[in-house]
Amino acid sequence: MSPFAFVFPGQGSQSLGMLDAWADQRCVRDTLEQANQAMGMDLGKLVAQGPIEELNQTAITQPAMLMADIAIWRAWCEAGGPMPSVLAGHSLGEYAALVAAQSLDFETAIELVHQRGLWMQQAVPQEQGAMAAVVGLDDDSVIDLCEEHAGDEVLQAVNFNAPGQVVVAGHRTAVERLIAVAKQAGARMVKELPISVPAHSRLMQPVANQLAVALASSHLSPPKIPVLHNVDARIRADAGDLAQVLADQVQQPVRWVDSLNAMATRYNIR
Repeated sequence: MSPFAFVFPGQGSQSLGMLDAWADQRCVRDTLEQANQAMGMDLGKLVAQGPIEELNQTAITQPAMLMADIAIWRAWCEAGGPMPSVLAGHSLGEYAALVAAQSLDFETAIELVHQRGLWMQQAVPQEQGAMAAVVGLDDDSVIDLCEEHAGDEVLQAVNFNAPGQVVVAGHRTAVERLIAVAKQAGARMVKELPISVPAHSRLMQPVANQLAVALASSHLSPPKIPVLHNVDARIRADAGDLAQVLADQVQQPVRWVDSLNAMATRYNIR
């Protein structure tokens, strides 16, 4: 079989009913129950029924997406799916990749990402941060737009997802200024994302500090399947290095396109 990668989506990919098609599988139900117990709430019911406004709150979205990621991974494994050559996850999805690689246990990961989401919400008051996807401009053009329209606020290009697809984050009013002018600058589309915090921007520096402390006691192990990290498209095995890169990731840009290219080159994935 040709080498392949297994990649996990992160925050912004959530939707009501996203696990409905898998609900009859025992491993999926067991994963939901584990998550419910770790969270002390019926997270599975919220994912199935909403309300969407609650699901879109960062402190809920993050454990919900981790739960969904691992439920599908377990269904893949139970069905006899072959093991990938490498794992990766977009932003929050990196935690799912580490759970799949047996570097981090699922319950600990749920608690970590719930706390991560709470800290992110606390770092920037409600409705004062935002993120938006810009499609149709190259990286430098988006970076220039951010510099031009930031004013005295934070406005950064933070997710380099694909050629011509860049996500920006920062103070809401600054993001709104960019949204208003992006099409005039040549963007085909610009859309605010259903994320309640400006992830991967320097506004998240306090969260990185808090995560560094929490991750230091999280009993990370060397991954049994290589995990390629967002911030620099590198692989790590040392527990201390893993903790540091996860802490850094929350306030550094996600270079997803670099990660995908590195996977393709290093593992001959086509």
